[in-house]
Amino acid sequence: MIRNYLKIALRNLWKEKTFTGLNVIGLTVAFGVAFLLCAYALFELSYDQFHENKDSIYQVYTNQETPQGTESSDSNPVPFAAALQSEVPGVKKISRYTSGGPAVRYNDKTFRISAVWVDPDFFDMFTFPVIQGKSENPLSEKTSMALTEETAARLFGDENPLGKTLELQQNGEQVPVTVTAVLENYPASSSIGFEAVFNFKNLPNRVYADNIDRWDKHNHNVYLQLDNSISIEQFENSTKTFSELHFANDINNAKRDGAQANPDGNYRQIKLLPVPDRSFVSIEKGVLSVSKTLQYLILAIALLILFIASVNFINMSIAKGANRLREIGMRKTLGAGKSQLFLQFWGESLIIFMISIVLGALLASALLKPFQDLFRTEASLQVILHPGNILVLSLSLLLITFIAGGYPALLMSKLGILQALKGKMKATGKNKVRDVLIIIQFSIAIVLISGTLVLWNQLEFMRSKELGFNKEQVISLPISSSKSDKQILQLLRDELQTNPNILSVSASNNILGMGKDRTSMTSVMGFEYQGREVKTNILAVDYDYTETLNINVLEGRTFSRNYAADSLSVVINESMAKQFTEENPLEINLNIDDKLFKVIGVIEDFHFQDLNKEIEPLSLFMNQSSALRYAYIKVKPGNLSGAYDEIKSTWNKIEPEREFLGSFLDENIDRTLMKERTMTTMISSGSILAIMLSCIGLFAISLLVVSQRRKEIGIRKVVGASVGKITLMLTSDFLKLVGIAFLIATPIAWYFSREWLQNYPYRIDLNIWIFLFAGIIAIGIAIFTISFRTIKAAIQNPVKSLRTE
Repeated sequence: MIRNYLKIALRNLWKEKTFTGLNVIGLTVAFGVAFLLCAYALFELSYDQFHENKDSIYQVYTNQETPQGTESSDSNPVPFAAALQSEVPGVKKISRYTSGGPAVRYNDKTFRISAVWVDPDFFDMFTFPVIQGKSENPLSEKTSMALTEETAARLFGDENPLGKTLELQQNGEQVPVTVTAVLENYPASSSIGFEAVFNFKNLPNRVYADNIDRWDKHNHNVYLQLDNSISIEQFENSTKTFSELHFANDINNAKRDGAQANPDGNYRQIKLLPVPDRSFVSIEKGVLSVSKTLQYLILAIALLILFIASVNFINMSIAKGANRLREIGMRKTLGAGKSQLFLQFWGESLIIFMISIVLGALLASALLKPFQDLFRTEASLQVILHPGNILVLSLSLLLITFIAGGYPALLMSKLGILQALKGKMKATGKNKVRDVLIIIQFSIAIVLISGTLVLWNQLEFMRSKELGFNKEQVISLPISSSKSDKQILQLLRDELQTNPNILSVSASNNILGMGKDRTSMTSVMGFEYQGREVKTNILAVDYDYTETLNINVLEGRTFSRNYAADSLSVVINESMAKQFTEENPLEINLNIDDKLFKVIGVIEDFHFQDLNKEIEPLSLFMNQSSALRYAYIKVKPGNLSGAYDEIKSTWNKIEPEREFLGSFLDENIDRTLMKERTMTTMISSGSILAIMLSCIGLFAISLLVVSQRRKEIGIRKVVGASVGKITLMLTSDFLKLVGIAFLIATPIAWYFSREWLQNYPYRIDLNIWIFLFAGIIAIGIAIFTISFRTIKAAIQNPVKSLRTE
């Protein structure tokens, strides 16, 4: 019996080659894209899930109440971790953590590596297996060092890395370190990435030794593992006494300055962030929050694409069923029951879906590499093969096939014998169902098109926004080297000073945007001013910093070689000046660490942080003891690529063993917009696919409608109807549906677009033209799709149509 069902199903599918082909094409593309989108979203959601202790590991952060509201910070003082473990119950393991990109030297060769500095408990908490060397406490000594397998091969080739001594080069110093362990390469789904791991105590003195007893200097993250017997809430509540003891001064200052306690009556609250949520953290209006919106949005787009393709299948199956009424009547006359007819029709649907799933998987495999390159992801289709994901996807596919194939099958099988033999579907409501589904299809498509237009406009707005500095003519360059930062900067100046394409050279301890080394940092400092606490971002700079970046000076001056006392001077931005509320900011003197700093200038606000943050107070210092990590080189316009090549050549001459990682600042800014670009590309791709799939369905339905109304068209032409009137008659019903879809989709798209834009302090203004344009695009494509068949039917010789009837 099953064999007969299969033979009949294949024969019917082959008989309707056009509709079978349209269904298979639409579903194949939908499944292929859905597989890729699901792989991306599931891969993103799998970050840090491989750690065996993932459910008990947390990152420590603090919510502090200020006069401006709650502010979150994940930076901690050096003595914080040890004190927290000894004074607050429930801490099983704890480790400090900071990252960087130092250089290491071995056999007269220098290598740049990405590294982290941690405490020994780090390897007991996180699952980074040791495959060679000390598996227990590999960082027991201050000079211990662990390498990943890939890095060990890069540094030592085929040599045994264990016991090898290298020179860790930082801030012009050479510190010997010994390889004690080789680690398995960390998974692509790890938010913590490194090539080497050092003992936290081996950090430079200015980071570790000089701050070992200081609670007012915050410079690293802390991770801890809780005992199974204590919950997050219990632990957070038990830290109140700890905060009141060690941060009493901060709490008193907050009270004095007018801050309001949180609902629990605390001015400072230690909080825990589950490690699996670490990749989804953002700071919104100063407060840490976890958001997986992008990942779930991508999964939603995948489901919507499958939904649209399934709607096409349902509509075509119902419409096509009208051509099989006599077959149904004959089979019922011969004794076929409803269940047999249902299985026959559903079986045909199942065959189409199974073929489409296989072809979709092949399509996804073929497009995987371009997809990975486009979205800079290491997601693979393997992530879908997780048992839990397979179960969910299998149940979803069964549900889709049951609804998409089962509904038309049920509709056909319920027809009476006489009704079917007459070839009529009485009061089945088929057009209403079809119309509703078409409206839903195009509503989804219009929402996605509107979202694409809003995202694209916001992205362009952010890319073209005036940042307050020159981003087109300035090249940033990490200057981590075996030499000191001051030495390497002077060598750059000496080599480039005679080059006519180079206008100026400066440096700072932080980068604008995100450079090729993928690092960025923020330094915040608080100090007393006239009986209240003032907080500011701090930036250590060299001479010519504002001149190199074309930052406007509003009052006073910037650092100059003509003033020897400028090491005790400070330049502030407008936002910082507003905090002081002084009429003349150039009369302000700041007492910081028992040193008196004089404000010598006020510069215009510029975007020194990501564009999704408002410009915060900033203070520029020129402290000779501060490390300068990035050089800024201003070049002449007109030959930017030539100047870039000359700077690269100069770097290779100064540091032949160090990779040149220079980039223009506009490139750096673009890198910070990666999330927005990913969202724009994903949603625009989804909207294009949604409208294409909707049009495939519309095209197929128009074929059937024209076929069913062939006699009417012939009669109308005989009595004098023009081609235009007949075309309008055939298309108007469909265009009404698209118009209704536009009216439904526009307020939905408006609401979600407005909510999304609230995340950006600098954003576009929504206007009706964006949504009208989305509607025009949808209607235009619909007209273009329908016109192929309707115009052909309208110009056809009516005699042919009537003779056929």
